[in-house]
Amino acid sequence: MVHVAGAMLLVGALVVVVATTAGALRGGDGSEALAGLAFRTLLVGVLPAYILMRVGAEWIASEEGVPGDVDWIGIGYAVADGGLLLTIIAAVLAWRAARRGAAGPGGLGRGVLVLAAVLLVAYGVAIWAMAAKPGY
Repeated sequence: MVHVAGAMLLVGALVVVVATTAGALRGGDGSEALAGLAFRTLLVGVLPAYILMRVGAEWIASEEGVPGDVDWIGIGYAVADGGLLLTIIAAVLAWRAARRGAAGPGGLGRGVLVLAAVLLVAYGVAIWAMAAKPGY
């Protein structure tokens, strides 16, 4: 249950990042606050949820005794490892975008939006792999 709860929180927090970054990119009043919220959501929502999801995954793998080299576990690990790298890059870009102030997030915000959207798609693939269990 820890793994599933972490994954749900992770995807939910990424949806918030996408929505707030898209709102910040539209400009107008509150774009600074939305850019800051996207950054804080990455730090306080996405990263802790990632850790919870990953710890839960390792816990399940050690307890269940699933045979090694199963395709769906490999997909999960690949997406999780790559996802952490993209999340760290997105957090740095979001931090820089939030510091721009009245100038708006600009290209940095678009980078955060693209990375968060890519992460959502990748985690969607991982969710499919966990549910369908190809190669098992």
